[in-house]
Amino acid sequence: MKGGKSKAETRSSKLSVTKKPAKGAGRGKAAAKDPNKPKRPASAFFVFMEDFRETFKKENPKNKSVATVGKAAGDKWKSLSDSEKAPYVAKAEKRKVEYEKNIKAYNKKLEEGPKEDEESDKSVSEVNDEDDAEDGSEEEEDDD
Repeated sequence: MKGGKSKAETRSSKLSVTKKPAKGAGRGKAAAKDPNKPKRPASAFFVFMEDFRETFKKENPKNKSVATVGKAAGDKWKSLSDSEKAPYVAKAEKRKVEYEKNIKAYNKKLEEGPKEDEESDKSVSEVNDEDDAEDGSEEEEDDD
């Protein structure tokens, strides 16, 4: 060959793949979700879905498909006029105002930080387990 790469060398360079981590795996950067954080409010469509699901199940008791219910609800929502959507929009707005009030209180509580009177999130057994892990060598010597 005239200074070129052999077939084996070109083949291996073509086959080398740089693997990227899976989308959800190994990201560790995001903070853990706080279970005390208020849930975001449902949109007007989801408020409508709550009512629609009940009526759809009564009319179609044999239907077990979530997709069918969602598709029927979407079609029904699109066919509603603004005046028919108004009660659902009003409920959604009411929930949104309540959520905003709750999230402000939640954020204020976070800014204040944990109080000294409160115990940590770890239970007594978890704390004891950590102590045992550090002192584990002493317990294993008693096996005589």
